[in-house]
Amino acid sequence: MTCKWGSRETLTANYSLYYWYETRLPVLECKHYLWDRGVSVGCHFNKSEIIQFQPFHVLLNASVNGQTLEIRSKRMELQDLVKPGAPVNLTIRNMSSNQLQLTWSSPYPKAQCLEHAVKYKSNKDTSWIEHGVKGDIFSFPSVDYEKYYTFYVRSKINGYCGSTQLWSEWSVPVVWGRNTTGKGLAEEQLQRFWIHTVLVPIASCLLLLVLVVLLVRMERVWVILMPRIPNPSKNFDELFITHNGNFQEWAGVPKDMLESFKPNYSESICHVSELPSKESHEPQWDGSNRPPGGPGTPAGPREHSPYQNNYVGV
Repeated sequence: MTCKWGSRETLTANYSLYYWYETRLPVLECKHYLWDRGVSVGCHFNKSEIIQFQPFHVLLNASVNGQTLEIRSKRMELQDLVKPGAPVNLTIRNMSSNQLQLTWSSPYPKAQCLEHAVKYKSNKDTSWIEHGVKGDIFSFPSVDYEKYYTFYVRSKINGYCGSTQLWSEWSVPVVWGRNTTGKGLAEEQLQRFWIHTVLVPIASCLLLLVLVVLLVRMERVWVILMPRIPNPSKNFDELFITHNGNFQEWAGVPKDMLESFKPNYSESICHVSELPSKESHEPQWDGSNRPPGGPGTPAGPREHSPYQNNYVGV
């Protein structure tokens, strides 16, 4: 048992501790003081010096500036001030296909005076589940083999041996289920370390960098994603506005080439006339229908040819 009354920073003098039991005398002084840089701050009691279920009293005194200071404690029941040590040797056994049994032991010598609490959760749970246990065995009725479970145990003095709310510290955890081997747990912890410490910050930085680049090049990205439809009429504005529709000038055709396409010669008019042949227009006369006048009679005026004085220009 340990009794403390201050620290080096709060104490200005060395106190002495005296204790006694109501049914037993004499008054005894602490045999094992606790020191902090030359100042007594507490007292340690061995097991042989402690008597449970006996009213216990303590007196502290010190001499300060020639005066004696005394501090008396109230009557104490030691069984109500016991804080047992944390349970040890936690063990899990498979009792059936879906049932587990958790056992442990306690460093406190009177195991019948203890009650316990077991807390557990799986790797997919968000909160701990706690159960009170009277003995040192806890049965877990249903487990999921796709999960792994973590168990803790703590103890305190039960109502048969005292009246206290002083719980022990939680025990060292024990794990059951998938990846419960040392190698599996080490690999999982390593994976979690890389994910939370390395991958998440790197991914966040890369995402931030991508967002910055997109903001800087938003117009270019928008043009790539949604290309503009070209307007061909703008390409001919110069033809109609500046060159007044002169295609050769707009196209940049050289003047000497334009001159080579112009005709550089002239043609004169040629008159052509066609006369009918004699055979086709002189009538054939025989002796019965010969016209009067005889062969020596001069012929009358010739009928004008429809082809005379025709002109053809070439």
